[in-house]
Amino acid sequence: MNVHKILGSGFPEVIYQRALALELSENQLVFEREKEMPIFYKGTHIGTRRVDFLVDGEVAVELKAVARLDDAHLAQGINYLEAYNLEVGLLINFGAKSLEFKRLANTRDR
Repeated sequence: MNVHKILGSGFPEVIYQRALALELSENQLVFEREKEMPIFYKGTHIGTRRVDFLVDGEVAVELKAVARLDDAHLAQGINYLEAYNLEVGLLINFGAKSLEFKRLANTRDR
């Protein structure tokens, strides 16, 4: 919330990503930024994808800087959880006038 409070909306996603990294560090949270993770299909490695943040090795955090979140953004976040076999995630949108965030949950059998 501090990032949006200080910067407001209108910046590219990477600016919010850098600011959030500072906030996470200041709050002594363990995180990896732009964590590259493998994607598998039927047991075969088919590529990689980067999640904006992986916090404490358990929570995927995906950032957006768009006027409004839509179903495609939610689907992307849930796909990350399923592909990385994570239970929970957070989708944060800094692009709207008010900060938007959605808690994401992996309901697929893990």
